[in-house]
Amino acid sequence: MKPLLISLDEYERVGEGANGASYNHKTDKSIMMKMYFRNFDAAALELELAKKVYAMGIPTPEPGDLVTDGKQMGIRFKRIEGKKSYSRACGDDPEHTEEYAREFARMCKKLHATHVDTTQFENVKDRFYKMLADNPDFTAEQKEKIRRFIEAAPDTDTALHGDLQFGNGIFVEKDGVRKQYFIDLGDFSYGYYMFDLGMVYLCCCLNNEEWTQEVNHMSNATARRFWDAFAREYFGPEADLEQVEKEVKIYAGIKTLMVERDTHCPMPQFRAMLEGTVY
Repeated sequence: MKPLLISLDEYERVGEGANGASYNHKTDKSIMMKMYFRNFDAAALELELAKKVYAMGIPTPEPGDLVTDGKQMGIRFKRIEGKKSYSRACGDDPEHTEEYAREFARMCKKLHATHVDTTQFENVKDRFYKMLADNPDFTAEQKEKIRRFIEAAPDTDTALHGDLQFGNGIFVEKDGVRKQYFIDLGDFSYGYYMFDLGMVYLCCCLNNEEWTQEVNHMSNATARRFWDAFAREYFGPEADLEQVEKEVKIYAGIKTLMVERDTHCPMPQFRAMLEGTVY
């Protein structure tokens, strides 16, 4: 794909994440843009994935063009006006955290019941094998034990967001009805749902207070309430949530590979979930 040359002067910066910044067009309210800070190949990959996911009917903003300002690479999407993420909603309205969590859980459960064409998307195990091989901060023995754990995980052909967190679920409300979307699909794949839920748990339960306030717009106590309500809705009233949490903690530890890929530094607070379990 050849990127379309654009000028950032035509856009207003409205947000920032670990890998890039988001912009709205100053005069055309139908356009928003995500620009990558680095790893320009990731922009083309995310656009390719976003188009495939959109074509499947999974709710996500309509992808548009690959763009560049001559220094950075990015993607333009059809803008969802008035959207709010589930993390921002909880931060703005903590009294309704459980309601937001249950809604997000139903959204995620529907995604995880969606079968995909496995010739079009990557197996989540293969994605983690690559991240494991590229990570310089695990010992060879630790890597082998992690590899065995990943290999032993159940195999399914159902959709995974890849970076499933309450900031990557958005909704827009009109006349009392919410329409929901997934965003940031650069790690979309297929496989066992726990690979996704590990990230939900990590974001809700494993960050320090400062990070949770700055990035997720809420307190750790509110984030924990989100997880508790999310888990009850996702797994059902008969589920042993203590046992669920034991398993999901390990997958949160496995998500360390993804976090360290993006931050380029070890994350001992997340790796701790692997100690005494995987290795």
